[in-house]
Amino acid sequence: MPTLFTKIINGEIPCHKIAEDEKHIAFLDIRPVCPGHTLVVPKKENDYIFDLKDEELGALFAFAKKVAARLDAAIECERVGVMVAGIEVPHTHVHLIPFRKITDLSFANAQEVSPEELTAVCRKITGEI
Repeated sequence: MPTLFTKIINGEIPCHKIAEDEKHIAFLDIRPVCPGHTLVVPKKENDYIFDLKDEELGALFAFAKKVAARLDAAIECERVGVMVAGIEVPHTHVHLIPFRKITDLSFANAQEVSPEELTAVCRKITGEI
């Protein structure tokens, strides 16, 4: 059965897309820890990040690096943090979280935001303002 992320990748579920290439997609988390909280996902379904082949893992992080640069340029932050938990959705994904202080990087800070707020953040990151 396809994962939630596969449905997003296939266009069956809408997302606030930040970036995409032939093997990866990055989109805003719908329950962000901080504004700009982005998920970076390989298009190929794989449950556990450390089951990726070395070249797949390298490509995932190279793509994430490009996305992080966009986040850093668009969102006021000290840095862009990287987190991998791997249990929420059984599809490998990396969290990129623009943060100001270390306590910002807690999933306990996740909050519901409106689609309009997500659209505004997405436009800021992608330069569609």
